[in-house]
Amino acid sequence: MSSTASSIAGFTIVPLKYSATATHNLYVRAHTGAKPVGLPQGRTLFLNNVPPDATERELGALFGTYGTIERVAFPLAGSESRDRDAMDEDDEEEKTNPHIQGKKRKLGKGSKAKSASVPTKPPKVIPLPASTARVIRHSGGSAHIVFLDTSSYNRCLSSIPPSKPIPWPPANLKNPEPRGLANLLAQYHSSRPTFEAALAHAESAILAFDWQLQKDKRQQKSQYHKGEEIVDEDGFTLVVRGGAYGQSVGGGIGVTSKRFELNASTGKDLDSEEKESFYAFQIREKNLKDHATLRKQFEEDKKKVEEMRKQRAFVPY
Repeated sequence: MSSTASSIAGFTIVPLKYSATATHNLYVRAHTGAKPVGLPQGRTLFLNNVPPDATERELGALFGTYGTIERVAFPLAGSESRDRDAMDEDDEEEKTNPHIQGKKRKLGKGSKAKSASVPTKPPKVIPLPASTARVIRHSGGSAHIVFLDTSSYNRCLSSIPPSKPIPWPPANLKNPEPRGLANLLAQYHSSRPTFEAALAHAESAILAFDWQLQKDKRQQKSQYHKGEEIVDEDGFTLVVRGGAYGQSVGGGIGVTSKRFELNASTGKDLDSEEKESFYAFQIREKNLKDHATLRKQFEEDKKKVEEMRKQRAFVPY
């Protein structure tokens, strides 16, 4: 390292030794800035030019010699994105359940039995078996190392660059993920699950789809079914016109409102157009007017024909 540069553009160079003839340079510096969110300054390292096949366990073992690692974060990948998706699903369920619970009304015994048989939560989809193959990322990618305490973070910054290249993958890593041909075989087998696993995943996905389809049908039916309360997303009952016996239910003036909207959009009154030929004298006057128009058109055409004949007459001199 004495004959080569140990830093460049604010990054400290950490050489990783793949073999006797192959070395990969990892660039390390302290993390600064407010983004990504959730990475504390003073305990986080920013890594650039991370090996494309590096895993969280391998980077944790590489920097774990300097102190306790809290977590390793890859951008838009890894467990953080899966956790974020799971949190989004939980939020959707929390929004859905209060809406369902807010529709409280008096039901008969048959209705209670029917509502009890309908699950309020969607069936969970059984996932396919997780792949044991490592994720191959783009070359020149980045990552963040978050230490548990500041002392470990400072110890790491003061210890790099090392005096000689560090073996890669780390020698202190137990049960590493497969590499090379073994990794390709793991990808092959993970993309071809067993029949039982595929069947369980397909059946659970169909059940979840049917549940969502029935839910959409119930919601669409309740919007136009007279006698059912209209409840908003927050669970409050909406008071609308057309309720029977003073109840705040839907389905009261749907036909009238649609006709009014159609008249407003076209700018015409459909009722007035329909009443033009309603009485007998209106029909008689309309027929007389049409007959006079046809007769006038016939006389004009007759004059045009006479003029054309005169123009075609033979004149010998």
